[in-house]
Amino acid sequence: MTNKIGMNLLLWGTEINESLFPVLEQIKAAGYDGVEVPIFDTNPDHWASWRKKLDELQLDRVAVTINGPDHHQISQDPSMREKTLERNRQALDCAAVLGSQLLTGPYHSALGVFTGSPASAAERSWAIENLHALAEHAQSLGITMGLEYLNRFESYLVSCADELIALVDEVNHPNCQLMFDSFHANIEETNLGEAIRKMGQRLVHVQLSENTRGTLGSGHVDFESILSALSSIGYTGMISIEAFSTKLAAANIWRKMFDSEMQLVNDSIQFLKQHIK
Repeated sequence: MTNKIGMNLLLWGTEINESLFPVLEQIKAAGYDGVEVPIFDTNPDHWASWRKKLDELQLDRVAVTINGPDHHQISQDPSMREKTLERNRQALDCAAVLGSQLLTGPYHSALGVFTGSPASAAERSWAIENLHALAEHAQSLGITMGLEYLNRFESYLVSCADELIALVDEVNHPNCQLMFDSFHANIEETNLGEAIRKMGQRLVHVQLSENTRGTLGSGHVDFESILSALSSIGYTGMISIEAFSTKLAAANIWRKMFDSEMQLVNDSIQFLKQHIK
């Protein structure tokens, strides 16, 4: 496998601004090929300097976004659904300025919002309608959407590969595809490799994360089966490392999982390179 390796910037928290530019230099020096850039600020002007810095460092970039409770794409409130669609269109605009060909993440619905029941037929219909409209905008920008499923404790619309594949089948748009995150898959799948093989050629992005959200290799996720499955389907996209700390309150991590961010960055890429070989 010769996939490019990326690092998710959420390890440093949710303040994604130019104060992270020295971190980008450290990530590049550690041997990474790219970064995942969280799009929380949906003002496209914010991302021009980021594109310049990433180009300067010759780092690839993958945009990722998340919808919180204020942007719920399957809300019963039509104004909420329209507001969310517009917000996600703006996120796509930001990804275009950033120079990313992907917008990844679980923006099919809001993180941590539940009704206490399975997704209804109406909620599913709203998701399909809005995601198709969003994919039309993505297509106009030359961007592919890589939708992510979350585990049952974070999302109720889709929480496994089969459910995500079925949703994207119904959206039925070439610019609406799939991504894989080993943290959620480790909870929800009975076979990690089989989940990847089901995704096949529609898989456009991969995040590798330990069950603890710490350094790769420090937990029990079966990365060998994941990498073997990726090789079997001929996956050529980026493989990103995703780890969180107490700086990301939404991750609910309240104990220290590693010595420092750069220790995790360096140890994780060494682990991954050894296993890719």
